[in-house]
Amino acid sequence: MRVTIADVAREAGVSKTTVSRVINLKGEVDGSTADRVREVIADLGYVPSSGAVGLARGSSRTVGMLVPSLAWPWMGEVLQGVVDTVEAADYGLLLFTCNRGAESVERFTAQVSARAFDGLVVVEPENTLEQLTALHRSGLPIVLIDDRGHHPEFPSVVTTNHEGGASAARHLRAAGRTRPLVLTGPRHFGCVRDRLAGFLSVLPTELVVDGDFTERGGRLTVEELLATGTEFDSVFAHNDISAAGVLRALRAAGRRVPDDIAVVGFDDIPMAEHTEPPLTTVHQPTRQMGEAAARLLLSHLGGTAVPDEPVVLPTELVVRRSAP
Repeated sequence: MRVTIADVAREAGVSKTTVSRVINLKGEVDGSTADRVREVIADLGYVPSSGAVGLARGSSRTVGMLVPSLAWPWMGEVLQGVVDTVEAADYGLLLFTCNRGAESVERFTAQVSARAFDGLVVVEPENTLEQLTALHRSGLPIVLIDDRGHHPEFPSVVTTNHEGGASAARHLRAAGRTRPLVLTGPRHFGCVRDRLAGFLSVLPTELVVDGDFTERGGRLTVEELLATGTEFDSVFAHNDISAAGVLRALRAAGRRVPDDIAVVGFDDIPMAEHTEPPLTTVHQPTRQMGEAAARLLLSHLGGTAVPDEPVVLPTELVVRRSAP
């Protein structure tokens, strides 16, 4: 049976109003009484309703986070950055995913209606930007991580995808590579378009293949190109997962990396250090992006005006043995 505020009040010999004041840090209770109430709360294992506490305090002291899926390889780092920041500010975190499509969005919307959190950090799920914009216009503070080129009207934290692509190209060009293959991600992502444009601005190539960010996609693309006799001396894959598939296909075909073909990825997820050979890649500061987004949201909740332009964090090329 759930312990209620009435149970705490009866056990402590005080009114429910006194218990509520102790819980909500109102300060109108003398020290000895407050201590006795806290002891009873601990003894009974009473957990106050976050909604009730938020109503009393004027906020829930909780931040929401909406993401497409936790299966994305870099999502854990982004989430950790958000968690570290909100917990340090004595906020809680409610995490919502869109694994079940419309059902997930409906559940999330119900929590918004119940005012279960004060503001929202978002890694945009597909086809939700219009709804998120409406929520922002209705007064919900929102910060977006990686705007995918959509440039929303609310604050965002982005990284230098164009420069990241350019840095990969400069590195391959300096190594004497002249026939690169670029394996993109889905073109409707702004980050993909930016990475491609950055690369082509430094090292033009007509060998550009649309990929899907999967290991299988990277492997099959290289297998098909090798089977048709297509020549290339390097690969720039738009994420580390597809780059791992490229490495696997090259190894199976007897091509030496990097002697015959150099490979560069993007993201610098933990796996990149453990491929064979270890993967040269463009480091995306995913944890720092989560931290920056959470700080921006908390500052906004504290009354600070948000910047008009996105917060931009730099990428950095990390050189390993796949493209020294």
